[in-house]
Amino acid sequence: MKTIRYAFWAIVALCLILIGLANRDPITLRAMPDALSDLLGISPVVTVPLFVAIFIGVGAGLAIGFLWEWVREHRIRVEARKKAREAANLRRELQQLRGAAAGATSDDDVLALLENTR
Repeated sequence: MKTIRYAFWAIVALCLILIGLANRDPITLRAMPDALSDLLGISPVVTVPLFVAIFIGVGAGLAIGFLWEWVREHRIRVEARKKAREAANLRRELQQLRGAAAGATSDDDVLALLENTR
């Protein structure tokens, strides 16, 4: 299984390297349209290779998707915590009942033997 995992990541790395080599041309990224930057007097501009812009876009998309899914599953996680607390309380109650039952049968030797064989 490790071999398949390493082969998969090697293929992914090779694809990323090929994308980077094929898209080395510099591009200019602007944070605002020209009309708005002229109005405000600021013009945040950065020049990066195209593959950097592609990788940043993919990374930002993944991050937004993971965050969206994490927020969407909040209700499910709350319900799971509630069920886990309920199960822990029921286990505790069962142990108390078993302890009480064991204490009650300790007076009768036959019933104690039957309880211990289960």
